[in-house]
Amino acid sequence: MDFVSSVMNLTNTTLDWMTLAFDAPFARAVVFGVPISGHLFVEGLLLVVILFLLSQKSYKPPKRPLTEKEIDELCHEWVPEPLIPPIKEEMQFEPPVLESAAGPHTVINGKEVVNFASANYLGLVGHEKLLESCTTSLEKYGVGSCGPRGFYGTIDVHLDCEARIAKFLGTPDSILYSYGLSTMFSAIPAFCKRGDVVIVDEGVHWGIQNGLYLSRSTIVYFKHNDMDSLRSTLEKVTLENKRAKKLRRYIVVEAIYQMEKFFNRIYNLQNSGQIAPLDEIIQLKEKYRFRVLLDESNSFGVLGSTGRGLTEHYGVPVEKIDIITAAMGHALAAEGGFCTGSARVIDHQRLSSSGYVFSASLPPYLASAAITAIGILEQHPDIIAKLKKNVAVLCKGLSDIHGLQLASDARSPIVFIKLKNSTGSLQNDLMLLETIADRALEEDAVFVVASKRSMLDKCCLPVGIRLFVSAGHSESDLRKASESLKRVAAVVLAGHP
Repeated sequence: MDFVSSVMNLTNTTLDWMTLAFDAPFARAVVFGVPISGHLFVEGLLLVVILFLLSQKSYKPPKRPLTEKEIDELCHEWVPEPLIPPIKEEMQFEPPVLESAAGPHTVINGKEVVNFASANYLGLVGHEKLLESCTTSLEKYGVGSCGPRGFYGTIDVHLDCEARIAKFLGTPDSILYSYGLSTMFSAIPAFCKRGDVVIVDEGVHWGIQNGLYLSRSTIVYFKHNDMDSLRSTLEKVTLENKRAKKLRRYIVVEAIYQMEKFFNRIYNLQNSGQIAPLDEIIQLKEKYRFRVLLDESNSFGVLGSTGRGLTEHYGVPVEKIDIITAAMGHALAAEGGFCTGSARVIDHQRLSSSGYVFSASLPPYLASAAITAIGILEQHPDIIAKLKKNVAVLCKGLSDIHGLQLASDARSPIVFIKLKNSTGSLQNDLMLLETIADRALEEDAVFVVASKRSMLDKCCLPVGIRLFVSAGHSESDLRKASESLKRVAAVVLAGHP
């Protein structure tokens, strides 16, 4: 008798006895000469059935090898997942190609244009002293280092650059990274580990986002540049983690935000070019006992009377910031990045920061260029005043454009303009703004760019036109940009409220 028949017979027998037991509750059975009540007999029988079923092996159909014909048919029907996602029409974008240095003026398609698309804040791209220092360094060290810092990749110019940055900012020590973005997503995981809590502004750029992802920490976002939201978040996290004595807690912000996020997936925008209120952040940090990681990529060499960044801008002692990171590809017109802070903070990164330990070190000529750029900034602090003046002139010129409005901080070198009234479609808004940017380039030789969305970036990019102001721009350049955008916007947005 097979397994199914056995189960059926046992089940039928059980049902018969259950009927007997419940129909005649006082009926008794005799088993081995011992009288047993009907309920006990049924319960005992059920226990036997359960034990029997548990002891049986699960039924599996007999296996047989597939024939060659079946194998061929399965292989023919199999369709692998695509290597890359399908390319949509809006993703097919060819950026303009520069044919000269990305200075205040550059060449595109053989035509000289005024460049507002490069973050050359101090106008040092192509500066004679930087070119001279790079040439001298190339003749002495060659192009690259061919090794990480810990494995014969440290050159004396790296140590000079680190000391120069630390001296300029007034910190005990600093560390160089080979690439600007690698600074953020190497430094953050070096300090933030699984179980730590990191409170982050919603508008941080992708380098910080990636560093937070790699850290595997508990990430809690607060509303962009909203100190009430930060305060309530810190209070909530503090109460929830009251008993965690060894928990490390951080606040991560940018000095000047390069991008922003759509809150609640609607057009309630917080805008690019906003400056973080460091004085209030420090007060909250000290009240709730958090550490602060500040990214100064867009404020180093820009904010403050001498370009020392957000701490100088607000008059906050630099030692109140636990970790400061910055990319050197903006104001210093070089490449790479640095992290600065206490000697213990820097020494820890030399042992445990992936971008420092495993990447080939910064090419020596770029370290020389950064040293020279800091020297120029110190010798000519009037560059900062010129930059601030240019920002004010451009903001004034862009204050009354038809259909557009200025949305960035008046002190920020990142000038951001957006539509006053959305069309209701993000794609249509972006098409309008791209049309304005394209026509300004073609008709007036003014190079500006509309914001783009990235598939990698979790923080939605803004829909607007972003202009990077440089100290190298002349007043005529600024007037030309504002007049061009006014004229083109009036044509493109005609009929748009």
